[in-house]
Amino acid sequence: MPFLSESLSRVKASPTIAISTKALEMKQAGQDVIGLGAGEPDFDTPDHIKAAAIAAINAGKTKYTAPDGIPELKQAICDKFARENGLSYMPNQVSVSSGGKQVLFNALVATLNPGDEVLIPAPYWVSYPDMVLIAGGTPVIVDCPMETGFRMTPEALEAAITPNTKWLIFNSPSNPTGAGYTRAQLKALTDVLMRHPHVWVMSDDMYEHLVFDDFVFCTPAEVEPGLYDRTLTCNGVSKAYAMTGWRIGYAAGPEALIKAMRKVQSQSTSNPCTPSQWAAVEALNGPQDFLQDWVKVFQRRRDLVVEGLNACPGLTCPVPDGAFYVYPSVAGCIGKTSAGGTRIVDDEAFATALLAETGVAVVFGAAFGLAPHFRVSHATSDAALTEACARIKRFCEGLR
Repeated sequence: MPFLSESLSRVKASPTIAISTKALEMKQAGQDVIGLGAGEPDFDTPDHIKAAAIAAINAGKTKYTAPDGIPELKQAICDKFARENGLSYMPNQVSVSSGGKQVLFNALVATLNPGDEVLIPAPYWVSYPDMVLIAGGTPVIVDCPMETGFRMTPEALEAAITPNTKWLIFNSPSNPTGAGYTRAQLKALTDVLMRHPHVWVMSDDMYEHLVFDDFVFCTPAEVEPGLYDRTLTCNGVSKAYAMTGWRIGYAAGPEALIKAMRKVQSQSTSNPCTPSQWAAVEALNGPQDFLQDWVKVFQRRRDLVVEGLNACPGLTCPVPDGAFYVYPSVAGCIGKTSAGGTRIVDDEAFATALLAETGVAVVFGAAFGLAPHFRVSHATSDAALTEACARIKRFCEGLR
């Protein structure tokens, strides 16, 4: 359609949202569907956080605020970074937006020019490349296969950097793989970045609190203080606090960058939802003990799904370090035909046939930039996960 912008033609719709929408439509039509596509906790927002929002509404705190957040929330974010990450920021170095996605989008729009390259390790969250394209930049994909634990090696990072590289987008633990970087692994990457002072780091730490076993989370500017002045450390309340619909994300970084992001936001959405900001203050400042209980549940579900999928012929499922996703390989299923007659030519065909024949909705790996895999979100009940794994096993056993 000639009326639409040329930049939009380079952008695809979110595959994760498309899968979730398809699963919902099938459910509404009366079909027995288990949706494992959505990346949101199935827990309810904790009562003390909801109470803070209600109190804010009752107190009349429902008006416009500063474009990028109330002072109380910015201070809570500064306190969080100091307390949990050893990072010192002032409120004028903090931006609050309508979800973590907007933080990343604002930063890219504020900084990218035609020809600027953004390094994106694959598998990646589906929105990273498209946000770069909308902002006028060029996504450069760095393959991180299962053989490297889905982690970017220092050698791969070094090889991908060019004079045009402006950003590296870094995500640990990862969506879609759940892979995390130890301090030593991250230090090896930051050593490379220290040799290239023109490259900035956008660290997406959204799954910081959702880590398993003995994994210890760390973030780039914490590991290498020399990167502090060219790192945007991004986070939000969506995943850890089960506040996906409240739409509060935040970031801290150099003041000049934050000011530029504020300008973008002031001309797009302006301030994030006011009661949600007061709820986020309570989320960051209030009790945190429930997080440990939630993590135990997510870890139990991870173990259930990893064991269940590894029992399926043709699937190989690594054990994630965090988040609430697993990312099994379907390499052993390629070239076979399902009981319903679908030729499994790639991971998209696998996911499509799986949904049609078993009612289990997953997201195919090509959407995340690395095939042949699929992503399962285990942020749902044990019963649903057990039944889903049983259906997937029957599907795989039926391949010929």
